[in-house]
Amino acid sequence: MADVIRDGPMFVRAVTSAATDPVMAVEEVAAQVNVDDSCFALAFVSGGQDIATIARELDHRLGGMPVFGCSSAGQITGQGYETDVLLLLVFPKQHFRCSSILIEPLAPLSTTAIAEQVQRHSGKFRHTAGWNRLGLVFTDGLSRQEDLLVATLEAVLDDLPIFGGSAGDALEFEQTFVLQGGQAYCNAAVLLLLETDLPFTGIGFDHFLPAETQIVITDADPDARKVFEINGAPAASEYARLVGCPVQELSPQVFAENPLLVEYRNHHYVRAISDADDAGALSFLAAIDDGLVMRLGRGQEIIETLRSGLHIRDTHGVRPDFILGFDCVLRKLEIEQKQLGRPVSDILCDERVFGFNTFGEQQGGVHMNQTFVGIAFFKPAKGTLH
Repeated sequence: MADVIRDGPMFVRAVTSAATDPVMAVEEVAAQVNVDDSCFALAFVSGGQDIATIARELDHRLGGMPVFGCSSAGQITGQGYETDVLLLLVFPKQHFRCSSILIEPLAPLSTTAIAEQVQRHSGKFRHTAGWNRLGLVFTDGLSRQEDLLVATLEAVLDDLPIFGGSAGDALEFEQTFVLQGGQAYCNAAVLLLLETDLPFTGIGFDHFLPAETQIVITDADPDARKVFEINGAPAASEYARLVGCPVQELSPQVFAENPLLVEYRNHHYVRAISDADDAGALSFLAAIDDGLVMRLGRGQEIIETLRSGLHIRDTHGVRPDFILGFDCVLRKLEIEQKQLGRPVSDILCDERVFGFNTFGEQQGGVHMNQTFVGIAFFKPAKGTLH
């Protein structure tokens, strides 16, 4: 049976279904949607679900109402972290307008073609007086193109804040999808141009500080995001030495708690490691290159950084109506490893966060990992309610 978030926000409707059958899951969430009052919906689908069927059924059951989204490594619902549910977020016509662009193929990526496509499309998206604009981007999380894509979008849409998350498939790292128009696409991205009369503010934070010791990438394949040597030594064994872990015990949990950081514009961003192969190379979830100088990340208290990062208020001291959040799956992995899942879910519930666990996050023209990126939406000013 679908779960409607009843004690929730006024300006988005969140519905979930835990049904394992994709048709039944769509039936359950669609039954809770008033299509006539809705502008569009975002769907975040568990990596193990039949996403092609879900995309097709959502388009059918919702009468062609636009549905966008992606496969995920977990959902953030009215219960906090969940793993195996279909989450549908429905945005009302009274307060939102949207237009979408399907960008494919991502690899090989043509920055010129994307820039022309986005400029042309953006020029046709009529601006409503007094409304605010932003962009959302959902990307194939295994495309290895997010860095270049988000930098291109930031350059083309320089007057538009852009936020995004990379699609996931639990922690399988096999195939991820984005949704548009009743279809699921891999090697693609969906860009949404949004207008809203709700004030909003962007959020972005992690829980790592740079350690003292510098690390130099001395042999890498940037296209594959693979590092073969660190400090002139085999990458996996040198990383294991630096974090004080036997190389044979390297795991997603170790990587989650000991990421590498890169400095850009006086800010440190996480470059997360996804795995170590049998040859001793490390695979990364964001851009990497020969000669890159990095530092080990030193973790802070994840509960406190989450609580303070989500404590957003408007100029009148009013909390957001809801927060659309893109939270890295490696953060969730660390939280679960430390048995903090319930208190973290309680915080997410209290702050009305809805979204998904990602394979990467985008904000300010940068693709990063192990970060919470989001948009806090506030109640519109008096007189703008319809």
